[in-house]
Amino acid sequence: MAVVHEREPVTEILRTMAVDDDVCGELVRAARAHSPEVARLTEAESRSHVRAMIRAAGEWFATFDGVERDGVEQQDFTAALLLGADRAGQGVAMTAVLRGVQAGLGRALEITVERCRAAGVPDSVLLSVVLRLNEYGNAVERHVINGYRAAERATPHESAEVRTNVLRRLLVGGVVPSPLEMAGAGMRPGGGPHHCVVADAGNPAAVRLLTDRLSGLGAVSGLIEGRLAGLCRRMPGIGEAGASALVVVSPAAPLEEIRPLYRLCVRAVDIGARQGRQGLYELTDFAAEIALADQPLLGAHLSAQLLGALVESDAFHRQLAVTALTFLDNGRRLDQSATALFTHPNTVRYRLGRLQQITGHSLTDLASGPLAEPLSTLHWWWALTTWLGKDREPL
Repeated sequence: MAVVHEREPVTEILRTMAVDDDVCGELVRAARAHSPEVARLTEAESRSHVRAMIRAAGEWFATFDGVERDGVEQQDFTAALLLGADRAGQGVAMTAVLRGVQAGLGRALEITVERCRAAGVPDSVLLSVVLRLNEYGNAVERHVINGYRAAERATPHESAEVRTNVLRRLLVGGVVPSPLEMAGAGMRPGGGPHHCVVADAGNPAAVRLLTDRLSGLGAVSGLIEGRLAGLCRRMPGIGEAGASALVVVSPAAPLEEIRPLYRLCVRAVDIGARQGRQGLYELTDFAAEIALADQPLLGAHLSAQLLGALVESDAFHRQLAVTALTFLDNGRRLDQSATALFTHPNTVRYRLGRLQQITGHSLTDLASGPLAEPLSTLHWWWALTTWLGKDREPL
């Protein structure tokens, strides 16, 4: 019997259940009560899996009639695959996993029946709902088993290779990994946003330490294009990233939007490595430098406009440019600039004066120029950075 005539009340009941925290808690408690092995895990972990599966089921619930035509196997069972893979990695026996899953599914069915009857859904329609939910529950069990077996078959070495391969295809290019492949690699497709982490691999010891720390955060990482790259659900802290490697972390984004963020993180790491930076940075810390680096021709013209009178082969002119850039990097403070340059503030003042004499442009009185002071500062910084290139060390 079709559900078409009573679709609205049934669909609304199922959709409401999919976002109900109390329902999620009921299913977790049922699973833990019927499986002591699952009960030994943290309740928060079990809740995260149950919530993900209910959310995925909610999409099926919202298109209840379409499932009758398309078939339940075409729905998204990534959450079930991940549950099976995670439980295999934790050493929970397959029978214990299935006891917990079956108890949770059984409680979900009981709640559905209770709410449908309270809403006045006829028994004839309710029978069709129960049959459909049983079909969906059976599919969930099959995918839990598939995820468990896939994780069980992989050796540690093979698992690392699989993770790196899937990560490379996700971040760099190639055939987009399927949800099953991402689940097998320990990722959470459709399970919320991820941070992209990219680190300079110049210090192997620091990279190994960072890899271990990221693993402790539940991150998936590997060597991609000569750099350490990874995905994690939580932003690592300074202590977790370490101070001996340059690490750049992107804002959180869905996996399908992570590739452009990875490319930006790579740009940031390359820029930071050239400058000798170490430690943890957010991607936005490099926003201006990345944006300006993408316009080299404009930077060259700006450099010619402000610094055209300087001679690149002249050591004194290079010293003036380094002093000016240090002055900007230190908030246009003479004392801090002098400390950074290991010289006297009067020497900094003298060099800035000579720069103005040679170029005809003042760096100390930007407010008198045609542009607002922040824009003038940005233009000077861009011009000086372009003119000096990689050579920013004072003579």
